[in-house]
Amino acid sequence: MLRRLFFPLGVLTLVCPAVPAFAAGLPGCAGPVEIAQAKVVRVERNGLLILSDGRAIKLEGIRLNPAQPGETGTAVAPDVLAVLRDMTAKSPVTFTALRPKEDRYDRVRAQAFVDGTWLQAALLERGLARAAPSPDRGECSAELTAAEARGRGAHAGVWNGGAAQSYRVRGPHELHGTAGTFQVVEGWVTNVGQSGGRVFIDFGNDWRQGFSATIAPQDRAQFRKLDLNRLVARHVRIRGMVQDYRGRPEIALSNPGQIELLN
Repeated sequence: MLRRLFFPLGVLTLVCPAVPAFAAGLPGCAGPVEIAQAKVVRVERNGLLILSDGRAIKLEGIRLNPAQPGETGTAVAPDVLAVLRDMTAKSPVTFTALRPKEDRYDRVRAQAFVDGTWLQAALLERGLARAAPSPDRGECSAELTAAEARGRGAHAGVWNGGAAQSYRVRGPHELHGTAGTFQVVEGWVTNVGQSGGRVFIDFGNDWRQGFSATIAPQDRAQFRKLDLNRLVARHVRIRGMVQDYRGRPEIALSNPGQIELLN
């Protein structure tokens, strides 16, 4: 019978600061300027920004609301596309990027700034996107998560009305039928352990049936500064793609920015 062994894992350094809205200058977390004052000529149905020189820009650190809450396909919701087109058509856009700067399709992964507005933060505050740290890049995760919280607190976009039921912050027992979708899950951690090199953060007393967040052995180094055992009995929020593992929901963690401490 598989058993999870409990063990110390380092020193917890997760913090959830209150982050002011972007004002003058570029935030230090965004990295150096990669493309300055570029002309966006088109916004694709999947949310990519196409520049006048043909380069494609993927907005890093967020997940744009899909056309369908079930998140089938890659099309972005029409209201999101309308805002993107409006904001990028007014003035040139400056993009910052950290390494790796491009994805496998040679699209530039960037933070975007136009007329003193941080595009990602603005979309989050309007409820048109959710914060989504990438596995290999976590810049501005605290700032973007805070912007999402401001949008949620203001009941903006999908956080208001009927659509909010699809995008609401879910409890650990509300994940049935959500496999393959991006979810934000909030609850109390009951156990932290490992089995077969994988770390498990459990949100229920029966880990065979309840929800867990997991960290694969190859991703463990990303969490080396964290004492994950100190998450036990803490109220936390987890975000990521829900996977079905032998009939139970899991979210794989590869970036510390996927974890928020709430108490």
